[in-house]
Amino acid sequence: MSRGLFITGTDTEVGKTIVTAAMAAVFRADGVNVGVMKPIATGCVRRREGLVSEDAEFLAKAADAPEPLDEISPIRLAEPLAPTVAAARAGVELDLLPMWRAWDRLKRAHDVMLVEGIGGALCPVTPRQSVADLAQRFHLPVLVVARPVLGTINHTAMTVEVLRTRGLEVAGIVLNRYDHDSDDVAQSANPDEVQRVTGAPVLGLVPDDRATGVSIGVVGADVLAAVRQIISGLP
Repeated sequence: MSRGLFITGTDTEVGKTIVTAAMAAVFRADGVNVGVMKPIATGCVRRREGLVSEDAEFLAKAADAPEPLDEISPIRLAEPLAPTVAAARAGVELDLLPMWRAWDRLKRAHDVMLVEGIGGALCPVTPRQSVADLAQRFHLPVLVVARPVLGTINHTAMTVEVLRTRGLEVAGIVLNRYDHDSDDVAQSANPDEVQRVTGAPVLGLVPDDRATGVSIGVVGADVLAAVRQIISGLP
């Protein structure tokens, strides 16, 4: 994988940030010049220096990124809502130009770029553009992060179909927070069934690791080991 990945999810809170940060940490540990980007973030916290995306901070730490957070996450909104709704409630009109300028700088500075989207593929970013529409312009293969439990077949299949209808390359699927000790039949059957239904490879199962968390700024060893295997299976 020489260009990088755009990481999306089947929904919000599926663990895109954890997977992206773990990938960045593995690449960095292997001596790869990796860059990270969370182009649009909502649910940001207000600090003395302004609105800050904790997800972007986590990605920057994992990649040991030299760039300022303003470049890693150029568009930040306070309320944890879809960007269109958060922007409307804040009384602002989103200008995507700073995002594209930051992307142009970052992609020139790094050999591999990991770009984490917001929400799912059809999450509205502007009144006329969704996350999938933006992914087209990043020109990166897409990695889909999904839940392992009941319902994930439908959600994942719809996500993959949306991406493919826009001509995007689906690099593969990751099932996050997978419990290898669970006796849940749906969870144990889902990896094979998701792969069969979507025709996209399930590249790996990332465990539910209590040592890992955005709030504590740590990627645990079990998650890193799973993500290292995922990276080795990328086209």
